Amino acid sequence: MSTSRTLRPAASGPAVRRARTGLIQISVTGVLWGTTGVAVQLLRESTGLSPVSIGFHRLTIAALVLLASTVGRLGALLAALRAAPVPLLLTGVGLGLYQALYFAAVALVGVSVATVVSLGLAPVLATTWESLRARRLPDPVRLGTLVTAVAGLALITGATAEPTTAAPAPLLGLLAAAGSGLGYAVTTLISRQVSQHTAPMTLTTISTVVGALTLAPMAVVSGVAVDVRLDTLALLLHLGVVTTAVAYALFYAGLRTTAGSVAAVLTLLEPLTAAALAVALLHEPLPLPVLVGGALLLTAVAATYLAPDRATDHLVRQSADTA
Repeated sequence: MSTSRTLRPAASGPAVRRARTGLIQISVTGVLWGTTGVAVQLLRESTGLSPVSIGFHRLTIAALVLLASTVGRLGALLAALRAAPVPLLLTGVGLGLYQALYFAAVALVGVSVATVVSLGLAPVLATTWESLRARRLPDPVRLGTLVTAVAGLALITGATAEPTTAAPAPLLGLLAAAGSGLGYAVTTLISRQVSQHTAPMTLTTISTVVGALTLAPMAVVSGVAVDVRLDTLALLLHLGVVTTAVAYALFYAGLRTTAGSVAAVLTLLEPLTAAALAVALLHEPLPLPVLVGGALLLTAVAATYLAPDRATDHLVRQSADTA
């Protein structure tokens, strides 16, 4: 094994294309996740369901749809569980828990702080872990992209979050938000490893089933009954099918060729999409901080797309290891 960086093979055309496809898949995931906020807000207004109960319905619908689509491939699901039971179960539990912790943080410390801490902490933690494993500092472009993205997130969230009169339990809220960010980062890193040898649909099916079971006790306490109306059904189907089943299948597919820290940055398109939809559909104002924050986030995403060598770095190392 050579220790010279000059002997590292150059990124090939197919590797670059696979990496860019992964970046696109995760970017689309962030946009789809960004539609969640408007749908949840409309559901809460029309049904009175708690956010945790909505999260449970969302994962349950996704799990049922995915299970129905894999009826002829149940053997593949069982085989995947036998091959890697612990990481698959951890991915599903993490999926349920970091959502529940985020909802708790919103109630305890407010939307703005909860969003900045939970979403902003995830890429920082993922980058730190990857740097420790590689035993080297992130390159300046990666650090600049991370700082730019988190700054954009802070501006957008601070300008769009609804004001609250008080944070009933700020310390507990910060802990819950930090736990949510940690859970999202850890789950992303674990699922990235699992995605290397598990089909995206299989991984999505198992994780949503386990996530729904994880949220079930909390949802039952909060109340899960809902009047079945056409508008309610449409919103629940959108949350379950589009923002969960489709979005997580794309996310796990993209993780095959994308580092966890990069994925965490790209999915920050979620709050940007949510802000844009709030302006377009809910006729909310468009303050200057949102424009500046959006520009910063888009700059960070563009910088990620314009760095094909870094995007394919792990693919190149894998090719060298197996050569």
